[in-house]
Amino acid sequence: MKQRVVITGLGVMSALGRDLDTFWSSLMEGRSGVSPIEAFDVSEYPTRIAAEVKDFKPEDYFDKKEARRMDRFVQFAVASTLMALKDAGLNVKEDTDPERVGVYVGSGIGGLSTWEEQHKILLEKGPKRVSPFFIPMMIANMASGQISMLTGAKGPNSTAVTACATGTHSIGDAFKTIMHGDADVMICGGAEATISPTGVAGFCALRAMSTRNDEPEKASRPFDTDRDGFVMGEGAGVLILESLEHARNRGAKIYGEVIGYGMSGDAHHMTDPDPDGAARCMVKAIKDAGIAFEDIDYINAHGTSTPIGDKSETTAIKKAFGDHAYKVAVSSTKSMTGHLLGAAGGVEALICALALKNGIIPPTINLDNQDPECDLDYVPNTPRQADLRIVMSNSFGFGGHNATLVLKKFEE
Repeated sequence: MKQRVVITGLGVMSALGRDLDTFWSSLMEGRSGVSPIEAFDVSEYPTRIAAEVKDFKPEDYFDKKEARRMDRFVQFAVASTLMALKDAGLNVKEDTDPERVGVYVGSGIGGLSTWEEQHKILLEKGPKRVSPFFIPMMIANMASGQISMLTGAKGPNSTAVTACATGTHSIGDAFKTIMHGDADVMICGGAEATISPTGVAGFCALRAMSTRNDEPEKASRPFDTDRDGFVMGEGAGVLILESLEHARNRGAKIYGEVIGYGMSGDAHHMTDPDPDGAARCMVKAIKDAGIAFEDIDYINAHGTSTPIGDKSETTAIKKAFGDHAYKVAVSSTKSMTGHLLGAAGGVEALICALALKNGIIPPTINLDNQDPECDLDYVPNTPRQADLRIVMSNSFGFGGHNATLVLKKFEE
């Protein structure tokens, strides 16, 4: 018998806030988290802006010694997990069977800053000075590993690495794990910290990022005629998923229910998305949820603010939804958060859960001159009250990796 799967806890680390209330308030205010990069000298870079998590102190969340053995992306993941567990009112060791609690927290790139630091040490001081913690700090699975060690979760434990689809794949896989009875609770989502010299240089070389350095708050502008690329963000989004039975037994509050998950591959190009692949992904998620296309009230778009990507996703939504594409509300919260790469899907699923709970659709800010080829309802600049019952979240990654989630307002 398939288990119903509900969302009982949320944790977020973002340029818009390091707690749920601040984060949600910032979204509702239509505030941009983008500003000049402070992490390193960017004077020679074409792009000098990003959505950085400012004033983050890992010792506020865990021991300093532990923090020194974690890359920044792991620190974000662990901090967000502790937040989500507190929000869920759940202590893994005391409130449940730890062997029935799993962790799927992915990262698109992993410990890039650690790699840079240790490579510099290798070149300047030789191989004997490279840290013994280099590899375990850098590898992408260490977010899931550290979360397991610090919380005591002994159930299914894995890591998706599917570029910008990572967070959504992680949540979808966690959903299926509970649905099929292999766990009662899953800690899931994504984490990323690539605002570093190599990370920014690499994306600059791709010419994928905005160069609107003089107006950072206006740089991320999905679906706008004047968009010129995405803006890199960092942080984490973590959800606590539980079987409905488990959540009921402990009297947990419920944000919403996960009812559908779709995946597809473009088989097309490394970086140029194929609308057909994204459309098939959305169709699969709808079929998995057992609902009609007309049941979807809102889509949190991948919407990165790249000239090609936004047009491609618009085409994909029209392919999947037909005439209903013009009736469903669509917005890109990346206009405010920046693009968190492997963490994007975790943060955006969290946003969808909050939208369901609060009955408000977050806007697409900076949408001043809508691209005629992007002709859907993108909820421009102002949040919208709405009776949301079922919502969708899209994530599409380099390599043609596509993932879609469908969430529903919880009903007994």
